[in-house]
Amino acid sequence: MAISITGDPAADAELDNPFSLLSGMLLDQQVTMEKAFSGPRVLVERLGGSLDPQVVATYDPEAFVEVCARPPAVHRYPRSMAARLQTLARLVVETYDGKEERIWTDVATAKELHARLKSLPGFGPAKATIFVALLGKQVGVRPEGWREVTGNLGEEGTFRSVADVVDADSRAKVRAYKQEQKRAAKAGR
Repeated sequence: MAISITGDPAADAELDNPFSLLSGMLLDQQVTMEKAFSGPRVLVERLGGSLDPQVVATYDPEAFVEVCARPPAVHRYPRSMAARLQTLARLVVETYDGKEERIWTDVATAKELHARLKSLPGFGPAKATIFVALLGKQVGVRPEGWREVTGNLGEEGTFRSVADVVDADSRAKVRAYKQEQKRAAKAGR
């Protein structure tokens, strides 16, 4: 895959693990995208081994909160995110036999993929759309209709979301775009 979102080669390499990529997207709220997508690497270091949905799903919930909360915390809200990560892991184990990539490889259309993503804990319509764009642009997962489902987030040559981040320059452009969107929203435009 060779995803480069965080600026940290070890954290970015961890995103080759589909559950890590999915977890990074889950963590991507109310923290920087670098912090969110670095979270899986931090968890790998603390859990030892790899970020496996079976391990996360069966980990003692209080102990997993501790793993997530230990400084530096994996997220600004480590307790709630630990619970969401465990819920996501359980869903992957129970629904997809522990093979998270089946969420996107076993679909015929992007609409089906979008619906599956929206059903995941912590994934609303916007996050699901961004993840479809990320899969299409950076992972090569392009089910029928993926550009239509992603709208302007699927357009080439744009810098609107984490789906467009491939290096420091694109990361800065996405950040500038998001800041402009916040300013416009504040101004009531």
